[in-house]
Amino acid sequence: MAANSGEERRVESSTMRNHAGQDVSILMTVFFMKFAGFWLAANPAEQFRRRIAFYYTAGAVSFAVYVELTDFYFSRDNFSEAIYILCNVMTLVLVLCKMFILSLHRTKFMNLIRYMQDHFWNLNYDPRESMIVKECRKKCTYFVCSFTFFAQGTVVGYVVTPIVENVGKNESDRVLPFTMWVDLPFSITPYYEIMFVVQVLSLYTVGICYFCFDNLLCIMNLHTAGQFRILQYRLKKSYQGNEGNTYNDNTIHVDYCKKNQLNAVYDNLKKCIQHHQVLIKYCDDLNHVFTFIVLGQVLLFSILICLVGYQILLADAAPTRRAIFIFYITGTLLQLMMFTYSCNLLTDQSGNVAEAAYSSSWISMPLNETGRFLRKDLLMIIMRARRPCILSAGGFFPVSLETYTGVMSTAMSYFTLLKQSTIEVADA
Repeated sequence: MAANSGEERRVESSTMRNHAGQDVSILMTVFFMKFAGFWLAANPAEQFRRRIAFYYTAGAVSFAVYVELTDFYFSRDNFSEAIYILCNVMTLVLVLCKMFILSLHRTKFMNLIRYMQDHFWNLNYDPRESMIVKECRKKCTYFVCSFTFFAQGTVVGYVVTPIVENVGKNESDRVLPFTMWVDLPFSITPYYEIMFVVQVLSLYTVGICYFCFDNLLCIMNLHTAGQFRILQYRLKKSYQGNEGNTYNDNTIHVDYCKKNQLNAVYDNLKKCIQHHQVLIKYCDDLNHVFTFIVLGQVLLFSILICLVGYQILLADAAPTRRAIFIFYITGTLLQLMMFTYSCNLLTDQSGNVAEAAYSSSWISMPLNETGRFLRKDLLMIIMRARRPCILSAGGFFPVSLETYTGVMSTAMSYFTLLKQSTIEVADA
């Protein structure tokens, strides 16, 4: 019987350790993070490949910045074209902000990933806890796959647009995805083909960096919120008895009040307290790494949504360009929803720990020394959970679903002003 029990535990452990390998959102995010050079390395060979990937990513993004800034400088007198280029520039600003901050906090960022791998994805859970983890996986898959689809669709639109525009044109009239202000014959073979490939590779790299970090943040937030839900469940069941005993949440069997069983309950509570402390520390580190990335996104999203809306509704643009920005604005709105919802859920679930601690069967505990310690520890949990974990925007304000509505309201105000300015320029 003991051998069978051990075999079942090994099978369960193997099943849970394959969790990350079965999760589509994790597989996609890990692949793109490795491509960008921001992932764990198991050995020196992998570390070398990560370093090469990082240098390539930095070079590709730097080339894109040069192309767009040069194009903006020479096109600044054309209002519509300048707005189009400014959308691209702001995207690059967000990418550079994410890369710089994560490079600055690389050690702590890698520790967050490592801890999530070892303690969130690869643990043994009971059936109820496994259901919570599966719910987190479903939400992650929805957000990650949807945002990745629209981000990749935007990239494809930038690639397809010059191909469509070049149909029927002479070789000397061909256009690139992005204008090059260099005195070289880039419309002639083989210069055109070489530069086209270089721009596409740079564009694809920028696209990956634009969404992969946000996908990882969403996964971290949702799985951390799931861990808080698991903690709530463990707190509620911590007084239900040991193996072989079953009790409900509000009644305690008389035999359960025996000293050895009460000590076992106290040990379980200490594990819950340690779990709570670790989750609080994890959220603090997560906030420390991502707080200024979130601030940059909140500040720039309002302007970005306004400019993209201008390209769709007001600008005299080709249908292919409009299609690009339809994908772009859909992905941006989904991106904003993704990280505000995940941050809001993290705050709510960390605060719900207090209610879970209070909902346990502490009232039925005996008034001996161990029972008094149990009550005091539960009171400490409740007091600490009343100050929920948050992901703030640079320390100025916590990110929640209200942030989403605030950004959208500001974007509409900017769009109204831009529309009015466009009308005035046209009338003049």
